[in-house]
Amino acid sequence: MEEQDMGEQNASGARRTDSFERGAFHDDYRSYKVRASSADAPDSFQVVTGASEDIVLIVSGLNSGNLKATWGPFWRSFKPNWKIWVEDSAFRVFYSGRTALPSTPPMVKFCDG
Repeated sequence: MEEQDMGEQNASGARRTDSFERGAFHDDYRSYKVRASSADAPDSFQVVTGASEDIVLIVSGLNSGNLKATWGPFWRSFKPNWKIWVEDSAFRVFYSGRTALPSTPPMVKFCDG
């Protein structure tokens, strides 16, 4: 998948807020920003966090309906219930263009027996 530059850097090296940003959500530890791949009919979006804008998640295939989630290297080992919460929160922000609620992942319990 080709990586697209989702914003321009200013003289200090920090990224400026761009027109592709759809909104944000947070948990108890971090804030996450959701960015579309383009202004018109984006086929993917990214979820990033931190000052260095570490890529948490890329969801592609929005136009085709053939959705694919690609997790950043650090985030791949996180628990499935957290990943589901991030995906759900990111989709809410992407489609509504505002902050998602609630701000913490729900407790999920599984029964093996």
